[in-house]
Amino acid sequence: MAQVCREIGINPQQFNRYLSGAGMPSPHNLRRICLYFDLDEQDLLVGNATFKVQRAQSNKNSPIQREDPFIKAFPGDMIRLRQFVGAYHIHFLSPSWLGRVMIGASFLDEHGGQVMTRTIERGLGPDREPLRRTRYDGKASYHSSRIFVVEFESDQEGSITQTILYPPHRQQRTYLRGMTMGISWRPCRTPYSSRVIWKRVRTTVSANEILGRCGVYPIDHKVIDPTVRNFLLEKTGLIGEE
Repeated sequence: MAQVCREIGINPQQFNRYLSGAGMPSPHNLRRICLYFDLDEQDLLVGNATFKVQRAQSNKNSPIQREDPFIKAFPGDMIRLRQFVGAYHIHFLSPSWLGRVMIGASFLDEHGGQVMTRTIERGLGPDREPLRRTRYDGKASYHSSRIFVVEFESDQEGSITQTILYPPHRQQRTYLRGMTMGISWRPCRTPYSSRVIWKRVRTTVSANEILGRCGVYPIDHKVIDPTVRNFLLEKTGLIGEE
């Protein structure tokens, strides 16, 4: 039962209350339980004898089907994930311009029981040339003390990015550190991985101001604060670092 609770993302004590009949799950938790056990919600509300008959008949008649594995992947632990909803500036060493830092903007919003993400890359390049505007849309999830972000860019030739972030220390809520993996668009579509650090933006800052900071900058530019710079330059022996 402990493993089931971990995989569903439900407190074991609360799950025990459901099993004993001492409490009913919220609509959100009921949906998560049903997805995990491949049940309809009404299946869990019938009597024990009826449930056994229905499941026996269903198992007998149903062909073996492969379900979408990502149904259970998102959102994971929604209670912990919800605290990261908001706007961020993302920073990573650009694979297209060596020694330069790409600053993009990511927006996390809760919608329909999921945390949806939108990341935008735009602004000016190293020679003050306008960058191609790129938008990625996706979802975030929280599992085993990690934040996972998977996004898809469909406007051009299409590419998928994945980012894994460490939640911040409880005394420091500004930065999320981790790794990102994607495809560079210049000079050719080459896979790359890079350290990435997300810096939370104050709620009083407008979307236009957030996007106005985006672009490609030298690592020592004044818009890149020391915490961001030190993390991007730190050597740890991670795959993809030289």
